[in-house]
Amino acid sequence: MKTSLSERIFRAGNAIVLTALMIATLYPVLYVAFASFSEPALMMAHKGILWKPLGFSLETYEAVFGNPMILLGYRNTLFIVIVGVALNLLLTSLAAYSLSRKSLQFKRPITLFIVFTMFFSGGLIPFYLLVRDLGMTNTLWALIVPTAISAFNLIIMRTSFEAVPDALEESAKIDGANDFGILFRIYLPLCKPVLAVVGLYYGVSHWNSWFNSMIFLQDRSLYPLQLILREILIIGDANSMAEGAGQDEIVILGETLKYATIMVATIPILMVYPFLQKYFVKGALIGAIKG
Repeated sequence: MKTSLSERIFRAGNAIVLTALMIATLYPVLYVAFASFSEPALMMAHKGILWKPLGFSLETYEAVFGNPMILLGYRNTLFIVIVGVALNLLLTSLAAYSLSRKSLQFKRPITLFIVFTMFFSGGLIPFYLLVRDLGMTNTLWALIVPTAISAFNLIIMRTSFEAVPDALEESAKIDGANDFGILFRIYLPLCKPVLAVVGLYYGVSHWNSWFNSMIFLQDRSLYPLQLILREILIIGDANSMAEGAGQDEIVILGETLKYATIMVATIPILMVYPFLQKYFVKGALIGAIKG
C-alpha cells in the first residue's frame, strides 16, 4: 500500500522531532558519564559541550567508593527501598481490594476523601509533629511508614481490580476461598503489570527521596544515599572523599567527583527499568481505564 506525500512528510517530521527529543533527554546523562571518567584537571579546564571523556581516569570513582558514607548510604537506601516497596504494595493492595468491592459501605465518600488528600495536605509542621509523636524521628521508619500508601497508586490499583471479571470471584467463593485468598490467588496474579508499575513508582520515589530524611534524621549513620549526594553536590563536601590530597588537588578532583557520585547514585535505579519495561505501558493503561 502506497503512502501519500503528506503521510511521508508527517512521518519524517515525526522522526525528526522524536530524535531531537531523544538527544535532548539522553545527552545530559552522557555528559555526566563522560565527565565522570575524564581526567579531573582536563575537565576543570573544559568549557562547552562534551562529546567524549577527556582522557580516562577512575580516580574519582576510587574516591567515591573509598568514602564510607557512600556505602553506608547504599545500605540505608536499599533497606528503605526493599522494605518500603514491600509494605507499600501490601497495604495498597489491601486498600485497593477493599475499595473495589461493590458491597463496601460508604464507598464513594471514602474514595472522595482519599482523592482529596491528593490535592490538599495538613502541611509540613503537622506532618513533623505526627511523626515525632509516633516516636519515629531519627529512625528509617520515618521514611517508610508515613508514605506507606500513595493515593494516586491506590486509585490505579483499585481501577485495575474493578476490571477483573466478577465470575472469577464468585467461583472462588464457591470453592470456599475467603477475601485474602481471592486477593492473593486471583487478583494479584491477574494484575501483575499494574503491580509491577506501582512497585516501580514506589521504588523510584523511595530511591530519590531526600527531603523527609533531611527533616527526620539527625544521625548521619542513617542518611540515605540521596541525602549524602545532596551534601556533596550542594555543600561541596569533597574533603572527606579525598583524604591525603592537597587543597588544589581537592578542588580539581571535586569537579569530576560530583559527576561520579551522580552516576553511582543513578545507575542502580536505571538498571531496573529494562526489566519492567514490558509491563509499564500495559500496566499503566489497565490501571487508568475502567473496562
